[in-house]
Amino acid sequence: MSSADSFPPRRPPADPPPKSGVRVSARFSIPRDELVTRVSRASGAGGQHVNKTSSRVELVWNVMTSRVLSDAQRERLLAQLASRLTEAGDLRVVVSDTRSQLQNRELAEARLVALVRGGLVVPKVRKATKPTKASKEKRIETKRRTTEKKRDRRWRNDE
Repeated sequence: MSSADSFPPRRPPADPPPKSGVRVSARFSIPRDELVTRVSRASGAGGQHVNKTSSRVELVWNVMTSRVLSDAQRERLLAQLASRLTEAGDLRVVVSDTRSQLQNRELAEARLVALVRGGLVVPKVRKATKPTKASKEKRIETKRRTTEKKRDRRWRNDE
């Protein structure tokens, strides 16, 4: 019996299922066809490796033309991320933290998700509250005691 008979034939690894988009929340994801990914050479330390590989990743998503955003979401993102957007409405994330292009791509997607998630959060409306009767009385009593204390410190010419 040869060694070839004892092992099953090799099959090429199955391709991972295509990712439909970058998941931002349970109900919202950014389609991959709306993301523009550019790679370039990163600067900084790394020796010869940095001079020959493109490990810096730039991820761009246009908020103005995105078809997955509702009008309310678009307005919210435009207002919240105004300082991060270009005039055309592009949200740009650049990562060159690691020497691996794949890791930088994953980091860029994670940062984009964090930015969009933070921009879509609607803060709770604060309800105005009234001070309780007891807290008002306590405040008045404290003021009265302070007044008496200061009055007692004053110099009197009773002699």
